[in-house]
Amino acid sequence: MSTPLLAAAAGLGTGLSLIVAIGAQNTFVLRQGIRREHVLPVVAICAASDAVLITVGVSGVGSVVRRWPAAVTATAWIGGAFLVTYGVLAARRALRPTGMTAGDAPGGSLRTAVLTCLAMTWLNPHVYLDTVLLLGSVANSYGGGRWPFGAGAAAGSVLWFSGLGFGARLLRRPFARPASWRALDVVIACTMVTLGVAMAARA
Repeated sequence: MSTPLLAAAAGLGTGLSLIVAIGAQNTFVLRQGIRREHVLPVVAICAASDAVLITVGVSGVGSVVRRWPAAVTATAWIGGAFLVTYGVLAARRALRPTGMTAGDAPGGSLRTAVLTCLAMTWLNPHVYLDTVLLLGSVANSYGGGRWPFGAGAAAGSVLWFSGLGFGARLLRRPFARPASWRALDVVIACTMVTLGVAMAARA
């Protein structure tokens, strides 16, 4: 295996290790996938956003981000408030859950899904820490192989979000029961509020 392929494989593994964890973005993609609401645009936004941020990090711009701690702090406060709000809305849904049948039409608009997905991604300072700073730093340690490493990390995002978004439809039958949606929304609410409070506390 050539050096570029080794670097790409390392990037794929590193990228997956960072994104395969429960979080605001993954939870949102999962919910959209189960409901089959605008899955392709949501997956595309998540993967494309990661690719842009990884490219920025590989380009060495991460050092510039470190010089602007105030911007990271402001993003943490705004993102924290957004996540707490989303969590409260999920808690309200948990109080009045509804089931889903095979003939259900999507209930949310494309505009709402896109804006929510963009907010979940770009208002989360951890995204910048993971992609721009961490992945960027690791990529640059590969020297000439940094771009294959970045390509591998970006491919990991495509694979993960595609599997999560389109694979979630396999859970559609269990979620025909209102109790399943109540459980999911409780998990979403706890996750979002916890992440939002923690994000603001560390700002």
